[in-house]
Amino acid sequence: MSTHSEHSEHHHQPGLQHQFEDMAQQEESVTIAMWMFLVQEIMFFGGLFTAYLVFRSKYPMAFAAGSNHLDAFWGGLNTIVLIVSSLTMALTVYYAQRGNRNMQVIMIVLTMLFGATFLGVKAIEYTDKFNHGFVPVTGLNRKAKAEHAGEHAATAEKPCWEVEHGAAAAEHTYVNPHGEFQWTDCSLVKLAQDGKFLTDAEKIGYFSNGEIDANKFRDRVRIFFWIYFVMTGLHALHMIIGLGLMAWLGYKAFRGTYSREYYMPVEMSGLYWHFVDIVWIFLFPLLYLLGRHFMH
Repeated sequence: MSTHSEHSEHHHQPGLQHQFEDMAQQEESVTIAMWMFLVQEIMFFGGLFTAYLVFRSKYPMAFAAGSNHLDAFWGGLNTIVLIVSSLTMALTVYYAQRGNRNMQVIMIVLTMLFGATFLGVKAIEYTDKFNHGFVPVTGLNRKAKAEHAGEHAATAEKPCWEVEHGAAAAEHTYVNPHGEFQWTDCSLVKLAQDGKFLTDAEKIGYFSNGEIDANKFRDRVRIFFWIYFVMTGLHALHMIIGLGLMAWLGYKAFRGTYSREYYMPVEMSGLYWHFVDIVWIFLFPLLYLLGRHFMH
């Protein structure tokens, strides 16, 4: 009789899977599994951060040059978007704990909108890099043939620290027939050379016969953009996975699955979402802000 009663109680506990004896055991197991996953993710991104810092310590001017060609406005906007999305995610957990279905759904939808906004801004940034030839993979930049070769002959003859950039450079026709990585701005190297604060690795890495070598400097800047695209691309992938989780949570919440007694999936998804947001909070200053002071 008691066995039948225990089985009936087990069956009626919301969300309890058959392999667990009770909800406490299930919650403990899922929490441990989630934290093990997050620790692996921390180690993974930690390795990428370490690689970035090692290369940046060797070639600070090249990485500063690359950083100064990222748009801090878009990066800052995305940081604000993700901070607000963390708030809406926390409110989702709060309302799930109180069994408020309607507010759960509203907060999940808002979280998804902020996540989609983040990805939209990244798409704008990636498009800009594509148009300017900053994608480090040959063939993946915007291709354009030279229509007025004479206009570019004078530019090609100039030392790389004297080549015009920004608004002045926009007047020239964009030329990149093979979609190669484009970089001609060596102004920071010249500044560092004149100020005599180049590192030993830079003295070897940027120069040929005592003169600044535009190709060597470009290759070091290319490393920055490789790391930029790998780190932000992987982060964007995690954000897409997070949006998938939010869609699943929204469907379940709409059907009234979560209550005061059962809200663990919402809590675990919240941990994942906050982790993804925290990774970006580290990425933003490292990629967008570090080295920007060299230009002022």
